[in-house]
Amino acid sequence: MDPRTGKRREQVATEATAADVDRAVRAAHAARETLADRTVRAAFLRTAADLLDASADGIVATADAETALGAPRLTGELARTTAQLRAFAGVVDEGAFLDVRIDLPDPTAVPPRPDLRRWKIPLGVVAVYAASNFPLAFSVPGGDTASALAAGCPVVVKAHPDHPATSELTAGLLRRAAAKTGLPEDVVVLLHGFDAGVELVRHPLVAAAGFTGSVRGGRALFDAAAARPAPIPFHGELGSLNPVVLTPAAVAGKAEELGTGLAGSMTLGAGQFCTKPGFVLAPAGADGDRFLGALAEGVGAAAPAVLLDHRMRAAFVEGVTERAALDGVTAPVLPGAADEHTVTPGVLAVDAARLADGDHALLLEECFGPVTVVARYADETEVAAVLGRLPGNLTATLHCADEDPAAPGLLAALTPLAGRILVGGWPTGVAVAPAQHHGGPYPATTSTSTSVGATAIERWLRPVTYQSTPQHLLPPELRDGNPLGVPRS
Repeated sequence: MDPRTGKRREQVATEATAADVDRAVRAAHAARETLADRTVRAAFLRTAADLLDASADGIVATADAETALGAPRLTGELARTTAQLRAFAGVVDEGAFLDVRIDLPDPTAVPPRPDLRRWKIPLGVVAVYAASNFPLAFSVPGGDTASALAAGCPVVVKAHPDHPATSELTAGLLRRAAAKTGLPEDVVVLLHGFDAGVELVRHPLVAAAGFTGSVRGGRALFDAAAARPAPIPFHGELGSLNPVVLTPAAVAGKAEELGTGLAGSMTLGAGQFCTKPGFVLAPAGADGDRFLGALAEGVGAAAPAVLLDHRMRAAFVEGVTERAALDGVTAPVLPGAADEHTVTPGVLAVDAARLADGDHALLLEECFGPVTVVARYADETEVAAVLGRLPGNLTATLHCADEDPAAPGLLAALTPLAGRILVGGWPTGVAVAPAQHHGGPYPATTSTSTSVGATAIERWLRPVTYQSTPQHLLPPELRDGNPLGVPRS
């Protein structure tokens, strides 16, 4: 579908049947042993990155036609995607992810200790559920796929219906990369269709799943994964409000700068980032008025936006209309429908004290799209009360002044709420780096793991210890002399 017009573009695939899902999973399962060689795995990931880069023009054009995200945004996203693949190739080469630990025997210990050698092995076939808002970095060639392949797990991807052509194109390139490095193409298999997604998480040969999407859809799959005769890990990223707290001292010193910065962050990508700052606690009073005025000016200057599809557009319009109708809610910039295909970004404001009312709980839920809620507080007690009602988040941001007396307490209050805490800056944009954590308490994610950064590989591994095992029976990574040079502890 063309999100700019709502019209059909082309048919690129058909929805998979239960039999198709079974064949796909079994083919991936049969290919798992071919990923055992770490050198081949790393070469595969680098070759995939090279092929994606070489096809950049076609990938960006196809993705833009399906998502309306624009060539500049998608060009950057593709660069991030190929960088992820190369980064995980480096992780595979280095080998620390195997977490090798060796305890030599000690008969004098109480009790006596045998020879123990521990490392991590791949779980098996991983089901990946592609995201709508990142057709590359969180889709077929994205972080879940890259980290699972790096761990040695074949992948079956359930494509998102918003970008099936992009999914087909990128899956084809990954499969070609596999063939070029001597692997079976079925280390990556692509499926389409809602029913296929449900069948996939229930398949007995699927060992784990990664999901990025809505709370409703993710929770249904999470429950299905837990209800299996043999439950499997389900690493889901579901939803996040990404709260921001502005101290009185911060607003007094830079009200206009904060308002302009927030406007740019919450309208970036038409507000369709999972890290969009969707809720802000700002002080009441003259400085707070200056902040809100600058925010309204910045948001009001933003152009109408095309969302990823018309279903999301309808949900956004319905969501902001319902929120704006609540008692005491004002709209410094009214969000809603611009025309039959676009929406206008907006800002909603409310007194923080009203959030104690159960009818206003909706304001503490994510609204996907270009809108943010500003709750104006009178004192620290109101801030604490609101923070105590917030769900789990991917990020939480604090803006404070230097040596701000309010900062330590607020930082301590925000830390339990999110997986990434910012002091200054804005949460949109997630650096792909070893120390990154992209996750958080439920409903931000269904596990404590990250989907971005080197440690994302840990989701697809499990530890195994060999006890008193002869050298010739041990994996080379665990043998005396460390023949493969793997980091050990």
